Amino acid sequence: MNKTRLEAFSDGVLAIIITIMILEIKVPAGHEFADLKPLIPKFLSYVLSFIYVGIYWNNHHYLVHGLSKVNGKVLWSNLHLLFWLSLIPVSTGWMGEHNFAKASLALYGVILMLCAIAYNILQNNIIQVEGKDSSLSKALGKDLKGKASVVLYFIGIVSSFYSEWISGGCYLTVAFLWLIPDKRIENVFNSAEKTIDS
Repeated sequence: MNKTRLEAFSDGVLAIIITIMILEIKVPAGHEFADLKPLIPKFLSYVLSFIYVGIYWNNHHYLVHGLSKVNGKVLWSNLHLLFWLSLIPVSTGWMGEHNFAKASLALYGVILMLCAIAYNILQNNIIQVEGKDSSLSKALGKDLKGKASVVLYFIGIVSSFYSEWISGGCYLTVAFLWLIPDKRIENVFNSAEKTIDS
């Protein structure tokens, strides 16, 4: 099965997720700059979630780029990832509406952690399709960054009940870890293309 439909559908869903998030930020009733102040928490939660969705879009692109064929397991694991990503606007809106309250930070962390687990499942299913000796499998290696992210999400969820600052710091740390696109896959495929050209 061709991967084009999987890519197109995933890109469409991610675009809709971003659109829904920005629609949560309502235009203030007043006309003074002071009227923007209540929007600051909503805007900050939007920025963080926008970065997260952007990270997933970027890494999903690289991951699917290395895919030569698609099977049912890959399609369903991709839908599983999109399901958890589609819940980001809800937790983002709740977190922004209630000034990063403890319960909202905990829910946000749970959804981010489930997104990370779903991405890992998709990644493993793609490796099964391509084979353990494939270029993709070699590029991903032990995926220490992915494992560290899940641990940080867990710490963020637990600490959200004690300190909003530590919890938020954990989520920001993961975002910064992934802000620079994961070049492992790109580097492997670039070197493979150079070998073919020469």
